[in-house]
Amino acid sequence: MRRLVLLLAVGMVFLSRGYSISAPDEGMWLPMFVDRLNYTDMQAMGLNLTAEEIYSINNSSLKDAIVGLSGSATPNGFFCTGGIVSDQGLLFTNHHCGYDVIQQHSSLDHDYLTDGFWAAAFRDELPNENLSASFLVRMEDVTDSILPFLSDTLTERDRRMTIGEITGRLEERASEEGKYHVNVNSFYGGNEYYLFVYEVYQDVRLVGAPPSAIGKFGGDTDNWMWPRHTGDFSIFRVYSAPDGSPATYSDDNVPLKPRHFLPISLKGIEKDDFAMIWGYPGGTQRYLTSYGVKYNLEHFNPAIVDVLGKRLETMKEEMDADPAIRIALASDYAGLANAWKLYIGQTRGIKRLKLIDRKTEIEDKFTAWVSEDPARKEKYGNALSDLKSGYEEVGKSIKPLMYLNLGLLGPEIVDYASGSAFYELLLDPKENKEMIESAVQSRKELAEEHFAEYHAAGDKKMLVAMLELYVKDVPADLHPQVIKDIHAEYKGDFKKYADDLFEESIFADKGRMMSFLDKPSAKKLGKDPAYILSEGLYNHFYAVAGTYRQAQGSLSKGERLFIAGLREMNPDKVYYPDANSTMRLTYGSVQDYIAADAVHYDYITTSVGILEKEDPDNEEFIVPARLKQLIEDKDFGPYGNADEMVLCFLTTNDITGGNSGSPVINGDGELIGLAFDGNWEAMSGDIVFEPELQRTICVDSRYVLFVIDKYAGAQNLIEELKIVK
Repeated sequence: MRRLVLLLAVGMVFLSRGYSISAPDEGMWLPMFVDRLNYTDMQAMGLNLTAEEIYSINNSSLKDAIVGLSGSATPNGFFCTGGIVSDQGLLFTNHHCGYDVIQQHSSLDHDYLTDGFWAAAFRDELPNENLSASFLVRMEDVTDSILPFLSDTLTERDRRMTIGEITGRLEERASEEGKYHVNVNSFYGGNEYYLFVYEVYQDVRLVGAPPSAIGKFGGDTDNWMWPRHTGDFSIFRVYSAPDGSPATYSDDNVPLKPRHFLPISLKGIEKDDFAMIWGYPGGTQRYLTSYGVKYNLEHFNPAIVDVLGKRLETMKEEMDADPAIRIALASDYAGLANAWKLYIGQTRGIKRLKLIDRKTEIEDKFTAWVSEDPARKEKYGNALSDLKSGYEEVGKSIKPLMYLNLGLLGPEIVDYASGSAFYELLLDPKENKEMIESAVQSRKELAEEHFAEYHAAGDKKMLVAMLELYVKDVPADLHPQVIKDIHAEYKGDFKKYADDLFEESIFADKGRMMSFLDKPSAKKLGKDPAYILSEGLYNHFYAVAGTYRQAQGSLSKGERLFIAGLREMNPDKVYYPDANSTMRLTYGSVQDYIAADAVHYDYITTSVGILEKEDPDNEEFIVPARLKQLIEDKDFGPYGNADEMVLCFLTTNDITGGNSGSPVINGDGELIGLAFDGNWEAMSGDIVFEPELQRTICVDSRYVLFVIDKYAGAQNLIEELKIVK
């Protein structure tokens, strides 16, 4: 958990940027403004609902069927989206969104990743301690409650503190004494602020999941690619207290009675059909300047690709050697592989689509506009220079920061061995007796949990690989002192060092750990090689992160002024805010596309493609026997036609990470699919939307129903749904 928090803290700078609309398909729109900004366009494209049926705070509307998925009771963002599809709280999302939960419930005896899982009754549904579902109650513009108190003379640090104090008061007031969870989020680089009120349900249970051979068909090879033949869905149920209010898990809880749920369409889709997608996109960089794009290209992306590539290589060796390890590491591996390929594709797109040149053109126009007026020059004249210098500074520290955060802090033993607070307690055992006893008890409980699934041999290989990579790729003057000491003592033989560490450290063996906790001492802990390594690495990380944060002042200020200037320069343009894990609506149509010269892709894939891709010798393309038989027999039920069944389709909707699992909805408000991916040719789409290339890949709702009904035989779930023929 400590590493996850660090990773998110480092990544936040890349989650808030955004350019203006150029076509109805582009833009991630705040639902509260749909009536004013988008409704006419949506009607013209095929929407048959009223604006009130789309977003309302007083009556049931589409927004009430959209769920943000998180691992927290007080989320400040969502890793995926889900859609409510029944009056009993049933929720559809992606298979890869539920992958971590499915993995946690899996074992060699019950391998749900391989075999799938289907609950036959409420009592069979599996609870999940760290999974929550958030429903948006309302959103509100609170810009006028914040900006008047932010003087231009404030430093960026004082500005952040003032904003924090004000938003804290706003959030507390809107929570109604804890009834709601409330976030105030920044938009347009800090030029506007909106308040979001949520109901957070913490009892979310796993109901169904296809085997990975369906839900992850194509694996890493097909990831981010079209054509796709993936049944990327899983099913959960939201539970409430008997009175309908949010509650933690209890046997007394009941299936949620939602304010709205989505009927599921069997009508099928055609080219040019209207499609809207609701969800919680995590972050885009549409306002990123040429300096930011260059920084991504030369510093940020290469660091992530290199360090994740080595981690994935090391993990795969262990997973291939042991089925138990394959299950244990499956979710982590999938997440890292997804990010690794994303940044490879983004780098390719930046170069291929000449994004630096395109951004420079905008900046040249901005500079000319600013220069025309002394008042503008006074206000906006330093915006681009601040961004240029800021990115130059963060570029100096990002490689060691990423190599530490994603690499050296990755081995489990490094995180497990951290504990300077415990060491400080042990320095005065008499004075801290009661606190030590409490800490020891909690650490014994943690040890039982940790060592139950700990694979020391694999962790040792990961540690060696990350040490070798860091020393090879990061300049010596940026090495932590602890690595310099190890390198000198072991003459660069990190394998020998790791052998000794795992042989000696209390953190590498449950027996040694329990013996230490029976008689804890600061002397023994302070000499432990894993503790020494962990503290040395974390201390260096915080030092590098401090240098990195110092550059944030010029970046934050430059970005805020640049965005404000752009909007002032183009007063007739309608600008949408960048994604920041708040609810958004995007609308477009079902479309094919031309990927390259003489390469045309259809807008659908069918069941024929599964058999064409089948490869029994490749785990990514194994077709389950029952699925193959159903396809060969053309036994599609009401979900296909006589010859084939549509599996996936493309739309022009503007989405990004966090939209995974988002419901794809037709003009009548019915579910037609689930969004699950973008396409390879437009991997730089978070920076610049590419209307001719950018597509959202969706699993067709009819394929979802086919798998539930014909493949799994889960009639209890089919009967619960409202299916529109």
